[in-house]
Amino acid sequence: MDRSIIRTDALTKSFGEVQAVKSVDLAVEEGTVFGLLGPNGAGKTTALRMLSTLIPPSAGTAWVAGYNILERPEDVRRSIGFLTGSTGLYPRLTAREVVRYFALMYGLDEASADRRIEVLFRELGITEYQNKRCGELSTGMTQKVSIARAIVHDPPVLILDEPTTGLDVLASQHIVSFIQESRQQGKCVIFSTHIMSEAERLCDEIAIIHRGHIVAQGTVEALRRETGVSNVEEVFLAVLARAEANLGAGAR
Repeated sequence: MDRSIIRTDALTKSFGEVQAVKSVDLAVEEGTVFGLLGPNGAGKTTALRMLSTLIPPSAGTAWVAGYNILERPEDVRRSIGFLTGSTGLYPRLTAREVVRYFALMYGLDEASADRRIEVLFRELGITEYQNKRCGELSTGMTQKVSIARAIVHDPPVLILDEPTTGLDVLASQHIVSFIQESRQQGKCVIFSTHIMSEAERLCDEIAIIHRGHIVAQGTVEALRRETGVSNVEEVFLAVLARAEANLGAGAR
């Protein structure tokens, strides 16, 4: 029985002559934290943006929470919480006003929105900042409000594109705890990161993308055994070296 809540089928994206994502096949199960790792320009953000319906694929397709991204994009958007480093907040509105605005946009009634906001702000530790304008918040608090905005409708799937980039250690720890709690709640979390220790600590499974191709996928332990090294950073480097060698052999 297929328990995949995210599934891609030859997902591909081209920008002119540049193929950013090349025929990617992934399957991510419910209640799983799935890490997408790769160097800059490998295709991580492009893949996540296709899953979130922000950009359409050039070929192939995907299903998120049972909905095809091409046929039912609005249902996909209702089923996901999407967070990137560029997720915007309105600087002249307070934290509460911003999150409430998005709650109503997602179809919550006013009473349900207020109850959900109380819970979220308490869990994220931002209750005392709820009436402060977003433009006056610290980077860490801004990221927490962005998370609240992304998940106020309680979606089953979270798509996080480098969620701890630019944060200090304390703020990053809050994000890590949030991801762990989301898994405990049975949610699926797919996230990209350059921080290998995060991937090692959080991920049930990882995929490594290089030049648009998935060049390795599996549990951290399985990839350790496959590469014969001891940690995710060494796995990552070994897989990239192997991929480069294969590409070089293919060119000859």
